[in-house]
Amino acid sequence: MHNRLFTPGPTEVRPEILKELSTPQIHHRAPEFSALYAEIQPKLQRLLYTENPVFLFTSSSTGAMEAAVTNLVAKRCLNLVNGAFSKRWHEITAGNGVPCDAFEVEWNIAIKPEMVDEQLKTGKYDAVTLVLNETSTGMMNPVAEIAEVVKRYPDVFLLVDAVSGMAGVKIETDAWGIDFVLAGVQKAFALPAGLAVAAVSERALERAKTVPPRSYYFNLTNMYKYHQKNQTPSTPAIPHLFALNAQLDDFLAEGLEERFARHERMARIVQDWAKEHFDIYPEEGYWSKTLTCVKNTRGISVKELIDRLVNDYHVRISNGYGAIKEKTFRIAHMGDTQPDEILGLLAAIEEVLGL
Repeated sequence: MHNRLFTPGPTEVRPEILKELSTPQIHHRAPEFSALYAEIQPKLQRLLYTENPVFLFTSSSTGAMEAAVTNLVAKRCLNLVNGAFSKRWHEITAGNGVPCDAFEVEWNIAIKPEMVDEQLKTGKYDAVTLVLNETSTGMMNPVAEIAEVVKRYPDVFLLVDAVSGMAGVKIETDAWGIDFVLAGVQKAFALPAGLAVAAVSERALERAKTVPPRSYYFNLTNMYKYHQKNQTPSTPAIPHLFALNAQLDDFLAEGLEERFARHERMARIVQDWAKEHFDIYPEEGYWSKTLTCVKNTRGISVKELIDRLVNDYHVRISNGYGAIKEKTFRIAHMGDTQPDEILGLLAAIEEVLGL
């Protein structure tokens, strides 16, 4: 029996999309592949409100995060940390020998523009990493406002992890001035895990040429060379690209604004429910539109709740992440999920807990 996923990644994948994965293989240097790549590109650009190239990585989002810091930091990187995945980006940066500093705040506090300004005033940095939507906490940082601050420092590049936000919320890549924005497709894209995408600005591609190579597989200059031929440097996850192409068609058929509005409706449903029965972990005003991190004010066993939901209702939510495991639980409302499915899930939780 399949357990319907309401987890913040991987998310539920529709049967129609799963069928796309069984499309007969094509050779990655054949004209058919270049045609597929070329068909996908403008759709991703529409989704990300960009005219920049959008690269395709056969890796998890972590690979694209690594690509950003290994290619685009010439001097020193400022890693903004307020959750598990922003902390991971700092660890990736340091682990690759890239000069960096972490600016950390509590996990339930958003990164504010004035905090970033204070750090960039030092003149030490030429890149900053920021998580749009922190999957571990259900926190949505104010990227557009922070981007305005970064624009005051022309030599500083803005690198954004939009892993659990992209395809669920509007990201105006070019208008905001983002140099690198990435996501894995197993979250709001509602695709199987194994592929990441990233829009890369022209000036980022220029800087990548000047930074001594720190990576072979994640070399943006080499990726761009192949991108111009509608190819990838090495064999990509071809079945995923068929699925991505079909899913992007469905995004555009639904309408991007309509898709984003549906995510907002589902977020309101879950967050109103959480405030009624529990509380919400991040500070108010910065709640995610794609997942809610519910604060366990009732002291329930989150593990037991998850087990009951799986065994009795064949649905799965997620426990809190890392240090806030059992203190919180997470409900995803992203991807192709519909409001009526969310209402059904919440009814099941109420039955289990006797609310």
